[in-house]
Order: sequence, then structure tokens, then C-alpha cells
Amino acid sequence: MAVSGLVGPRPVVRSLRSRERSDARALLAGLSLFLVVMLGFPALANLWYSVSDVTFQSVRSASFIGLDNFAAQIQAAKFWQAMGFSLQFAVIATVLEAGLALILVAVLHPLLLKRPWLTAFLMLPMMVSPALMGIMYRLVLNEFVGVIPQYLEILGLYVNFLGPENVYATVVAIEVLQWTPFAFLILLTARQALSSEIEEAAHVDGAQGLAMFWFIELPMMMPALVIVLFIRFIDSFRVFDHIFVLTGGGPGNKTTSISIYIYKLFFNQDALGEAVAVSLLLLAMALALLYGALRLMLRKP
Repeated sequence: MAVSGLVGPRPVVRSLRSRERSDARALLAGLSLFLVVMLGFPALANLWYSVSDVTFQSVRSASFIGLDNFAAQIQAAKFWQAMGFSLQFAVIATVLEAGLALILVAVLHPLLLKRPWLTAFLMLPMMVSPALMGIMYRLVLNEFVGVIPQYLEILGLYVNFLGPENVYATVVAIEVLQWTPFAFLILLTARQALSSEIEEAAHVDGAQGLAMFWFIELPMMMPALVIVLFIRFIDSFRVFDHIFVLTGGGPGNKTTSISIYIYKLFFNQDALGEAVAVSLLLLAMALALLYGALRLMLRKP
């Protein structure tokens, strides 16, 4: 009887597992179908347009031209200029955001432990739409009617924030001001998750102030810091909204990111095939970067 009592429930368990697997397959089938319809068709259309001579007038009658679109863009100086701007912009903005966030965490962490509601005020900049942020700064920094240039002029300082000499620093500063709170929030969460016992042990060993943060807290926050760097680099590299609203990619092509470059190819120059080709080049670069990052993370010591 004991043996039969142990063996009896097994068919029931197997039946439940079989039902769960069939339900999971049904759910995955629906999700897979949705992805195929919503992503598969656009992907195939993009592949076709990238090797075609196509404009808005000839979308339905595109002619095959092979890899000419890719070759034309690889040889285009403006493409590499936009890539260079996006890469440099992303690196500078990411480093500044992560650095400022670390400083804010080190300084404000004791205060926010006592008054956590203050964190909400620090998050306000990233709650504003980037496009709206661009409009706001376009009004505030305007050379003729902007509030900040007018006050600086009263002090005897004449600064054209959107002129060729200052526009790069301006767009970087706006990006940093808006998205440093995002990096701060993630790093603050990582800091607050550290064990208090480790801090007490470090204090007993004589670690204080900057040494405590640099040698004890920062190494333990490193996984969160890597995530912040990765997310902010990707987001900054594909920047579009506030730069397009603020400068339109100008003056000239001085602030034309790769996203703005694709937009101009598509809508201004009616070069749909070349715009899609650039998008696929970026996709290939992103997949290669992701593959390299995964290999690096999974590499055995």
C-alpha cells in the first residue's frame, strides 16, 4: 500500500506538466506569430528596399540595384561625419552622466536615507519629453530673446550657445542634465542594496570617506555601473529628439547624429534605399557589439 501510495500521484503530476507544456506552446505560438507579422514583414521589406532604387514615388515599383546603396553610403563623407559625431557624443555624455551620478550618490546617499522623498525631485528632468526639452532650451538659449543670454549680456558676457563654437557643448550639456538622474537612480539603488555589515566591517578596519567609497562601495556597485554605461551609451548614440528640435542637425552638419542623418536621407533627400541601408548597417554594428559583449561576459576566467 505504501508503494502504491507513492507511485499513484505520478501520472497526475505528468498530466499537469503535459498540460502546462501545451499551454506554454500555445502562448508561445501566438507570440511568435505576432512577432513574425509585426517584425518579420518590415524586416523583409527593409532588406528589399536596401538593395533597390526606391523613392516615395516608386515604393511599389522599386528596381533591384544590388549593394549600390551600401557602397554609396560607405563612401559618403557625411555618413562618417554623422557616425563620428554620434560616437563622440555618446562617449562624452555617458562618461559625464556616470561620473556625475557617482558623485551625487556619494554625497547625497546619507541625506536620502533620512529623506527619501527628495529623490522624486531629482528625477524631474528625465520625466520631460526630450523633444519638449529641446523646445524649452531653444527658447531659453536663443541669442536674441533667450533669458540666459540676456542676463549674461547684462554681466558683460556675450555667449551664443547655439553658434558654431558652442553648439556641441550645449547639446552635450542638455543630454547630461536630462539623463544624469537616470544613472543616479540606478546607482543609488545599487548603493542602498549594499550590506550594512560590510560598511561596519570597513569602518572597523579604518576605511573612511573617499577611501570607503572608492575601495569598498564602488567595486560592489560595478555591475550596476556597467549597466548604466551600456544603456546610456546606446541611448546617447541614437540621440535624435532634442538635437533635431534645438538645432536641426546644424549649423551645417555640426550636430547631425546618425539618426538625424537617416531622417534627412529618408524625408529630405527622398533616398529611401540609402536610408534603409544605413539603418541595416547600424543594426549589423549593434549585433556585432552585442555579440562581443556577450562573449566577454560569458568568457571563463
